[in-house]
Amino acid sequence: MKVIIIGGVAAGAKAAAKIRRLAPDTEINLYTDDDYVSYSSCGLPYYIGGAFEDFRMLLVRTPAEFEKQKIHIHLRHKVIKIMPDTKEVLINVIDKNKNITKPYDKLVIATGARARIPEIINVNLPQVLPLRTLNDGKKLKELTVKSNKAIIIGGGYIGLELIEAFVKRGIHVTMVHNSSHLLTRLDADMSELVYDQLMSISHSRFDILLNENVIEFVGDKNRFYGAKLSSGQFIDGDFAVLATGIIPNSEIALEAGIELGVTKAIKVNEKMETSVKDIYACGDCCEENLIIDNKPTWYPLGSTANKEGRCAAMNVCGISESFGGVLGSAVTRCMDLTVSQTGMSEKTARLRGIEPISVTVTKDDKVGYMPDSNNITLKLTAEKSTGRLIGGQAIGSMDADKRINTLASAILARLTAAEFCMNDLTYAPPFSPTIDPLLNAAMMLRDKIINL
Repeated sequence: MKVIIIGGVAAGAKAAAKIRRLAPDTEINLYTDDDYVSYSSCGLPYYIGGAFEDFRMLLVRTPAEFEKQKIHIHLRHKVIKIMPDTKEVLINVIDKNKNITKPYDKLVIATGARARIPEIINVNLPQVLPLRTLNDGKKLKELTVKSNKAIIIGGGYIGLELIEAFVKRGIHVTMVHNSSHLLTRLDADMSELVYDQLMSISHSRFDILLNENVIEFVGDKNRFYGAKLSSGQFIDGDFAVLATGIIPNSEIALEAGIELGVTKAIKVNEKMETSVKDIYACGDCCEENLIIDNKPTWYPLGSTANKEGRCAAMNVCGISESFGGVLGSAVTRCMDLTVSQTGMSEKTARLRGIEPISVTVTKDDKVGYMPDSNNITLKLTAEKSTGRLIGGQAIGSMDADKRINTLASAILARLTAAEFCMNDLTYAPPFSPTIDPLLNAAMMLRDKIINL
């Protein structure tokens, strides 16, 4: 069997390794237009911030290591066309500027996603960069060495992680965000809390400008001066980062007659099969179902990509495996402030036809006399008509994600708030109060539902 994989960061590399373990005699060729394969793009902000200095720490496996398993990695090879009728792909060999055609029996599309580039004057200046690939990270790391001021456009996860990275490098940061709230997947009240807590610890090291748009970058190929805003304000900076979201690389699938989903990512079934026989898709290029309502969504996350790559590989090899969907569980950190979430926010629930009911509590994350005790704010959301837990958000202490991980398991088990109150969570003074804040929230939510 000949298997071709397009893309080799998380999902593609995982699929290749799993196929080799399951089918030792399969011919596996992986094509990517990148300079690297199998690396942790999620670690880029921490590399830039100086958590480690050698970018090779981000490499999970090199082409030479893959080759030892007879997995053939082709760097700087861009697949430009899929031809399902003949079961072939057309590939541009970038360094030789020539095209070649290769046949497949099974094809795995793991083309990922690309940075969304906003329409801003001079957005192509060399000092204006996205952060998506390892090469992006290396360029940004070089810029931090010789810079004093940075501009971040966008207030999502990557933007917040880069505030921390640049501040650790002694660089003053101005974040410009075109919405009234950071982290727009959060409910507005929790987003406002993130903003307030960040500004309380800024100490003039960074600024966050909401409801602002960059309309022009000012500079030339040799020097960058800053950015003009729609309000008329000018922001000084030595470089700028575009943290304005990502777009699924699904065009090559669409051109091949493969069906896209409502999110414009590739539509797949639970076996990661596309609408075309013998073609699979996994990772950031494809959409998933949200487990709560079993309707399509698109949550591009590295953890999801790895699970999907594994699932695709098993089905390529004839072993039936299903991917059940996602809850969108996520966590980030900025200046020792942790933000984590899972499932539906109130806003998302209403958009998807579910009437939510929520409670918000702020408690100590440990017994108050412990020296590292800190506040944690939890918002817990249930379906109003049934009491079934559907989502949660946590902000504050470094252990915020611990509560969200627990909640994610409860949502997966379809527990109600009342049922969750019986959960036997651990207790010791260094780890939690006698009644964990998550149980406090569940009890309040249960009582609120009872008293409707």
